[in-house]
Amino acid sequence: MPTRFLSRRRIHRLVLGATLAAGAALLPPGAQAQSAAPLRVILPIGPGAGVDVIIRSVQGALSRALGGQPVIIENLPGAGGITGTQALVKAAPDGNTIAFISNNHAVNPSVFPKLPYDSLNDITPISIVGGSPFVLVVNPAKVPARTAKELQTFLKAKPDALNYASSGNGTIIHLAGEMFVDAAGVKIRHIPYKGMGPMITDIIAGQVEMGVGALGAVQNHLRSGALRAIGVTGRQRSASLPEVPTLAEQGFPEVEVSGWFAAIAPKGLPPAQLKRLHDALAVAFNDPEVKAGFAKRDDLLMLTSPEAAAQFLRTEQERYGRLVRKAAITLD
Repeated sequence: MPTRFLSRRRIHRLVLGATLAAGAALLPPGAQAQSAAPLRVILPIGPGAGVDVIIRSVQGALSRALGGQPVIIENLPGAGGITGTQALVKAAPDGNTIAFISNNHAVNPSVFPKLPYDSLNDITPISIVGGSPFVLVVNPAKVPARTAKELQTFLKAKPDALNYASSGNGTIIHLAGEMFVDAAGVKIRHIPYKGMGPMITDIIAGQVEMGVGALGAVQNHLRSGALRAIGVTGRQRSASLPEVPTLAEQGFPEVEVSGWFAAIAPKGLPPAQLKRLHDALAVAFNDPEVKAGFAKRDDLLMLTSPEAAAQFLRTEQERYGRLVRKAAITLD
């Protein structure tokens, strides 16, 4: 058709179509065919927890890595992560819903005899993304102790008179606290909360005297003096808290646990969608600003393959099963 017979509207449509096609060609592989539906990211934890802080820091980078697909973060805490994980399991395996689970996912089968899902077979592991150190902290106005041995002496002088908080019955934070209580041979009441955020708030307020928290969630409160660090629960000291020894260094080698978090999708996720999500997570978590945040919080970046993630989850579930039996944890 000669150009003189093209209307202005027709020319506008042709130019717009060419522009959109060129823009689509610049999107990451797999993003062009993705629907306009947002990516729903389920966090089976409350706001303020260490993993919550980490995932919110990567929200923008993840959206960009997915070619501009909106990323919506939804906190669904409760029952040690079961509530949020159950929502993930029930979601369609279309690549538009993922969740970030933590150690609790591997602990739950040992403390909840009737889970509403199979923790290994009802999910599609995407990657073990990273980890965070755990720290035993106290309210300095309530607890004068500065070391683990001083804390042990203080607690032994007040049997059953003080409280330690956890982020929920049967959670990894509960397990970490029980490990110290057992190793120290003290009697102290356990107070479960619905998430790490409210737990930390009440330790600072003096409603409870102590607890174990993810370093990223307590770091600012340690700097302000609202909380005091007694010891790191992992195998090595934290780079941002070099003056705080591990509990193992202080005579409690039985207390050894650190946090990790992993990305999962519903069972039956197509391989193409699995690759799309894994590749996007790799790009997002390697974003310079995201990596700087990891370094500032002393978080560890892992980014394993889906196959390695599946094996890791299986091994962790077996390990925590042994720890739960040893610590004789029962739900209140």
